Amino acid sequence: MSHIHPKTTPIYQTSVFAFDDLNALERYFSEPAGQSYMYTRYGNPNTDELAQKVNALEEGAGAVVTSSGMSAILAVLLAVCKAGDHVLCAEEIYGGSSSLLSQELTRMGIEVAYVPMEGIYSLQKYIRPETKLLLAETMSNPLLQVLDVERLAQETKQHDIKLVIDNTFATPVLTRPLALGADVVIHSVTKYLSGHSDVTAGVVICKEQEALQRVQKVMMTYGLNLSPFEGWLAARGLKTLCLRMKQHCSNALEIARYLQQHPKVEQVWYPGLEDHPQHKLAKKQGQDMFGGVLSFRIKDETEVVNRFMQALQNIPFAPSLAGVDSSISYPAGTSHRSFSDELRQRQGITTGVIRFSVGIEEPELLIADLEQALAQV
Repeated sequence: MSHIHPKTTPIYQTSVFAFDDLNALERYFSEPAGQSYMYTRYGNPNTDELAQKVNALEEGAGAVVTSSGMSAILAVLLAVCKAGDHVLCAEEIYGGSSSLLSQELTRMGIEVAYVPMEGIYSLQKYIRPETKLLLAETMSNPLLQVLDVERLAQETKQHDIKLVIDNTFATPVLTRPLALGADVVIHSVTKYLSGHSDVTAGVVICKEQEALQRVQKVMMTYGLNLSPFEGWLAARGLKTLCLRMKQHCSNALEIARYLQQHPKVEQVWYPGLEDHPQHKLAKKQGQDMFGGVLSFRIKDETEVVNRFMQALQNIPFAPSLAGVDSSISYPAGTSHRSFSDELRQRQGITTGVIRFSVGIEEPELLIADLEQALAQV
């Protein structure tokens, strides 16, 4: 069988690998990771391939693949923090990340404080002696505030805390946070990296070997590993990431401009629009691309939002993002449901806000669907 050289990595759908003898077992424990395998919770060729490919894109020291974006965040937090430590988090963050920090980590004795966007580059008043890290997103979910990663990295280094960046919305095609000074990057692989709405996975990419080994240990010990088949599917999706992102971005810009001039649309949030407060930063940090997600607000009435969703013929209401097919979601009722009414209002996530994950379809088809649906509200 040694003459067989598959162009695509086969699926190693096994939970355990066999050894020839005790010598082979000892070699396993003395060799670097990925040289040989014992148990899929510890490592598998399919998940290793995915980790290596994402690490190459993000230019890190190595990557660890996990079972979801949430377990990627958990792996980093558990790798860096222990009971008694303090964590900072950008106030504008995915609701699931906020729930993990506020509802679960606090039960383990890790304290959490939230930093509003206006205070993110001057952390002095939020820092404590026991503060270990700051978690933030390259582009915030759902209102697309763009973070100056380089500036924030300078600030976190000054206070000797780790900067952990969730780069899910931007992807390494637009922004590579490690090159801008971040210590750790995480992705929900479920989104753009796999790209086809058929995988649930996460990944952690570290700048330093020491952090990587800690994350690897947490993944193995807590059982946060990804299955071989999902690793294989995600690695397959990753092959078209660059092509897909270009189309997502160009479609999103065209649709943002269309929505901006529509009389029934009250506001559009998209970094590619010239009036976005961080447009220049987004242009520089995103290599002239602005991502495939935008949000917009129609009338702040549930019934109006419902009518709009029901009228759409080709754009489903599906509370996730980044698939090749477009979808809309409703932040106030899904991703940010756990936020208090007061916090949602303060952030601008009102009843009429709709998040649009723009797919790679022909933009004319998407605009025609939006046109007829908006006509009915």
